[in-house]
Amino acid sequence: MSKTPRRRSISSILTWMNVLVSGIGLLLAYISFLGYNLYAYRQAAVVTLSGEAQIIASNSASAIIFNDPVSAQQTLSSVASSSDVLAAAVYTGAGTPFAQYVRAGAPLLAPRDLAPGESKKTWVDGLDLLTASRVVMQGKPLGTVYIWAHLSHMRRQATRYGTIAGSILLVCLGAALVVGAVFRRVLANPVVAFADTARLVTRYRDYSIRFTPNRRYKELLLLTDAFNEMLAEIQERDAALGQAKTELEVRVEDRTAQLQSANRELEAFSYTVAHDLRGPLQAIQNICHLIVEDERRHPSEAKSPMLSQLGASITAMSNTIDDLLDLSRSSSAALHLARLDLSMLVTSILDMLAKADPKRQVITVVQPRCFINGDPGLIQIALQNLLRNAWKFTGHVDPATIEFGATEKNGETIFYVRDNGAGFDPRKADRLFKPFQRLHPTTEFPGTGIGLATVQRIIRRHGGEVWAEGGVEKGATFYFTLDVPK
Repeated sequence: MSKTPRRRSISSILTWMNVLVSGIGLLLAYISFLGYNLYAYRQAAVVTLSGEAQIIASNSASAIIFNDPVSAQQTLSSVASSSDVLAAAVYTGAGTPFAQYVRAGAPLLAPRDLAPGESKKTWVDGLDLLTASRVVMQGKPLGTVYIWAHLSHMRRQATRYGTIAGSILLVCLGAALVVGAVFRRVLANPVVAFADTARLVTRYRDYSIRFTPNRRYKELLLLTDAFNEMLAEIQERDAALGQAKTELEVRVEDRTAQLQSANRELEAFSYTVAHDLRGPLQAIQNICHLIVEDERRHPSEAKSPMLSQLGASITAMSNTIDDLLDLSRSSSAALHLARLDLSMLVTSILDMLAKADPKRQVITVVQPRCFINGDPGLIQIALQNLLRNAWKFTGHVDPATIEFGATEKNGETIFYVRDNGAGFDPRKADRLFKPFQRLHPTTEFPGTGIGLATVQRIIRRHGGEVWAEGGVEKGATFYFTLDVPK
């Protein structure tokens, strides 16, 4: 279980922000001031030590010439007055020590070489300074004077500045806290009251609430006026929207009731017409059968073509009635879902088509174990329409192929019925699933133009979709989705 993040008030954040900014400002000022003073102190020490080295070098020239190290030692002792100097030494031109001064406890001085042509140089290593100056007589170098100093005063000075800056920082932080407290009482409290009003409006959706501000603050007054104007406008729009919603709900209910009534009447009419036509049509078919039998016993060349045409018309009308009944049932019949094996249904329908048309040789491919959840009767009707179409539109192809299977795309199972028949013009694909819309003449491929519309209604009632792809004389593939058992 995740913890609720701790929330802070704006006033406390601003108070601590003021403290933080003040502290950072003082700290930066302290660092800048300390850095500048230490730099200036070190530069002054460099100049002082360099000057002392030059004086000692000037006074040590005669001592080196007359090989008088005692005199050079006395000259070096003049640096003892500086507490920063740890050691000083005079070296001859050959690089050998001539005279040395070492403060008690300090290590011996380690000299460094001057480059040819250099008369003096200073090396800086943290708080340690090493300055060198050549001993010259009449332009001729006789040796080198070294002075080594450790600027311990810089550390003490930094500590002293830090103590002062820390004291000032504490005083300023205390002042910032006091200012923050005053700010909270004077400005933050009205803002908090404003936020509480906004929260009440949001929680209870009561746009009649208004906030009364403290008139002393111009910015808060402007913000409050804008907020109250917004609430007033929302209140007016909310009232208008509520009225419009009520009117719309009434109109939708009326239109829905009218539409449902019209749909029920239309479905009842379609079913009644199709059902009532079956009786007379069956009687006509029986009479036609008797006439055909009579014609067999008493042949007549004039009657045979008419009887054949009458029989074809009766068959076409019967097919139309069957398709109308299927279309009506696809929209009105209640769904009774069950686990179905589409592969077995497709195989049985293809076997039925092969028995009804034994002269044709059709290659069929059925992918096994394709299961769905669906209404057995309606799914049977949909598959019959798809497979009859495939059988019919491959009538002019040899060899004809009809394939059923399933594929996966983006985690969804998609079923398909594919054939290598006449196909269709892709530009007219939107007409495929409209009732009584045909893309081929009845003289070439007979039919009512209702089958695919029935398929679409059945698939959509099951929560799926159906679409087609194909080309003229390149066959057609009808895809559809249904609920697959987990």
